[in-house]
Amino acid sequence: MAQSLKTIILAVTAAFLLSGCNAKPADSALTSEQAISLLDELFMEELKQSPEYLTYLGMRERYDEWNDISDAASERGLVMTQRHLAQVKAIDTSALNASAKLSVRMFIEQSEQSIAGHQWRHHNYPVNQMRGVHSMVPSFLINQHLIANYQEAEAYIGRIKNSALLMEQLLVQLKTREEKGIIPPQFVFPRVLKSIDNILSGAPFDAADEQPNEDIKDSTILADFRAKIAAAELSKPEQEQLLAEANNALRDYLAPGYQRIHNYMSALQANADQRHGVWKFPDGEAFYNFALRRTTTTDLTADEIHQIGLTEVERIQNEMRAIMKTLVFDGDLKAFFNFTRNDKQFYYPDTAAGKQAYLDRATEVIDRMQSRLDELFITKPKAPLQVKAVEPFREASAGQAFYQSPAPDGSRPGTYFANLYRMSDMAKYQLESLAYHEGLPGHHMQISIAQELKNIPKFRLYGGHTAFIEGWGLYSELVPKEIGLYEDPYSDFGRLSGELYRACRLVVDTGIHAQQWSRQKALNYMAANVPHSEGYNVRQIERYIVMPSQATAYKIGMLKIQQLRSDATAALGERFDIRQFHDVVLKDGSVPLYILEDNVKAWVAASLAD
Repeated sequence: MAQSLKTIILAVTAAFLLSGCNAKPADSALTSEQAISLLDELFMEELKQSPEYLTYLGMRERYDEWNDISDAASERGLVMTQRHLAQVKAIDTSALNASAKLSVRMFIEQSEQSIAGHQWRHHNYPVNQMRGVHSMVPSFLINQHLIANYQEAEAYIGRIKNSALLMEQLLVQLKTREEKGIIPPQFVFPRVLKSIDNILSGAPFDAADEQPNEDIKDSTILADFRAKIAAAELSKPEQEQLLAEANNALRDYLAPGYQRIHNYMSALQANADQRHGVWKFPDGEAFYNFALRRTTTTDLTADEIHQIGLTEVERIQNEMRAIMKTLVFDGDLKAFFNFTRNDKQFYYPDTAAGKQAYLDRATEVIDRMQSRLDELFITKPKAPLQVKAVEPFREASAGQAFYQSPAPDGSRPGTYFANLYRMSDMAKYQLESLAYHEGLPGHHMQISIAQELKNIPKFRLYGGHTAFIEGWGLYSELVPKEIGLYEDPYSDFGRLSGELYRACRLVVDTGIHAQQWSRQKALNYMAANVPHSEGYNVRQIERYIVMPSQATAYKIGMLKIQQLRSDATAALGERFDIRQFHDVVLKDGSVPLYILEDNVKAWVAASLAD
C-alpha cells in the first residue's frame, strides 16, 4: 500500500484544488507550453497554501507551520477552485498537443470532483486508529522535517509550538462532526487514546517540573530532534539551547493541545456505538456512492463491486487448491490455511534478529528484481529505494506495509516500510509479493517514474488516483511470476493470498458500508476465506471501516490493467511487447482508469497502423 506520504499527496492535492490563490486569468488562445505554464502557476500558488506539502517537496517556505484545517480555509478554497476551473475551462484546446490536452482535461475533472466532494468534507474521521492529525504530527516531523542548520532546527521547534493551533482546529472539526452524528465506532477510541499516550510518553512529559530525570527516555519527537541536531553538527552551546527550547515547546504547547484532544475523545467515547458503516452518516448512501466513484474512477455500483469480489474469491481459491496439489498437502483449503497460518517455519522470530532478517530478505528480493527490470520495462526510476521497519510509535496501528515517495530534489530516497510490530502477521511466504508491491516493480517504480516525467504539469507529477496506484501495485505482484520468480510454491501461494485478500476487500467494504454488515460479520467472512491471522484481519477490517471505499481500489485497478493487457495482446498478436505496454501504462503518471483505457487503445491503434 502506498500509504503514509502517498496519502498526504492525494489528500493535499485535493486540498490544493480547494485552496486559495490569485492566479491571473487564462487566455483562451494558448500554446501547449503556455497551457502547462498556467497549470503550473495555479499549482504553485495553491502549493504555497500547504506548508506540509511544501516540506514534502523539499521546499523550506513556511517551514514552521502546519496546514490550515479550519472550515474557513475550506470555504476559501472552494471559491478558488471554482475560479480556477473557470480559467482552465476557458482554454481553447484545439491547438494543444495531446499531452497538454490531457492535462487540461485532468485538471478540469479533478476540480469538478473536488467541488462535488465539498459537501462531503465532514464525512470522515479526522482522528482514527489508522491515521489522523494526532499521529500525523510526529510522523511528519520525523520523516519529513529535515534539519541542516540552526534555522531549520528553530523551524522544527516552531512546528512543535504551532501544533497547539492545529489541535485547536482539530477540536473544532471533531465537534462539528459530533453535531452531525459522525462519530467513530467504539473500537476506535481506545486505539486513539493509546496512540496519544504513546506520543506523550517520555521526556519532557514524564519529567517532574524543573527537575529533569536523566533516567527517563526521550519522547518520540524529542529523540528525533536530538538526533537531527547532533547530525547537523551544530555547536554544543547551540544544541543545548535548542534542546531547552524544544523541551519547553513540547511541554508548554504540544502536550496541552494533545491533552485537550485526549480529554475530548475520552468524553466522546460514551456517545459511540457499534454501527460501523457510513450508511449511518447523513445521506450516507449517496456519500458512499460518491466515494466509490472517486476511488475506483469507474461507474461500478456497490452491488457490482460486491459481486466482482465474490467471483474473484472463487477463482483465486481454485488456484490455491492447485498449489496444494503440487505440495501434496493432505487436507482441504481451510486446513492448508491453518497450516500456513500457524506453522512456525513460515515466520521469523519475534526478536530484533528476526526483524532484521526480514528486512535483509526483503532487500534481497528487491535487489534481484532490480537486476531483471530490463526484461519488463523500458523506462526505469532514477531514485534509490530503501527498506525500513515502521517506527515504534505508530507500528501498533499502522498497516502491514506501505511506501513513502522519494523527495523530488533527491534529498530522501523512496522507502518501503514493513510493519514488524507482530512477526506472526508477516509470513515469509508473503514477503516476496509485499516487496514487489511496495518496492519494485510496484509503487517505487510507478511513483518515482511519475515524479521524473518531463513536460507535464506539476499537479500531475505529484497527484494520484488510488485505483491506478494501487491497481499497479497489485498487478506488480503478478508480473514477477511471468519471468520465473516465486520459485518457492509457498511464495506463489503468498502472492495468491495477497490477491485473495484484495478480492475479499471488495466483498467486505461494500458489505460494511452498503449492506450494513457488522464488524463481526466482516471478520467472520475473512476468517472463512483467507489464510491470514485473526489479528491481521481485525486491523484490516477496522481499516476499511474508517477509510470507506479505499480498499476497493486495488482489485478494480488490477483487473482493468489486466483487461487492457489482454485486449492489447489479442489485437497485436506477435507484435505485442510487454515493455512497450508497461511504458504506455506509466507514461502519463497516475491517471483515472478510463483515461488509461484511452491511452492503451490509442497505442494499439497506432501500432496496428505502422
